[in-house]
Amino acid sequence: MVDIDLAAVVVPYVTAAVAAYGSAIAQRVQDGAVDATTDGTARLGRRLLNRILRRGESEPAIAAAVQDVADRPDDADRVAALRSQIRKAIEADTVLAADVATLLGTDGATIDASGNRATAMYQNTGIVQTGDRSTAWQDRD
Repeated sequence: MVDIDLAAVVVPYVTAAVAAYGSAIAQRVQDGAVDATTDGTARLGRRLLNRILRRGESEPAIAAAVQDVADRPDDADRVAALRSQIRKAIEADTVLAADVATLLGTDGATIDASGNRATAMYQNTGIVQTGDRSTAWQDRD
């Protein structure tokens, strides 16, 4: 299994949901009163937040952190506090971590590439290079 910081991956989606749905997002997520007219990022954020809030032990702290972000979405400290609360919940619950990882793997991403030597990828951790005269891996004898 790849060791990634799930909280760092989750927070941009959750903050997108907060931006789309407003300060009542935590309550609306639990009530299921969220419409499907928003973009995919916010919808995935809503689904992630819904799953995270179902962990009762961490729900009050995460709901409060979500409210803080909703009140001041450009405040990096508030976003960091939300990330910290989500990280604590994920680290304390392996089932939650697996569920979050599964949700992140099904975010509905579509990747298209067209044209001469086009490349497409979901995630890249290295160099992507095209062309007839590529020199990145050229031997230097």
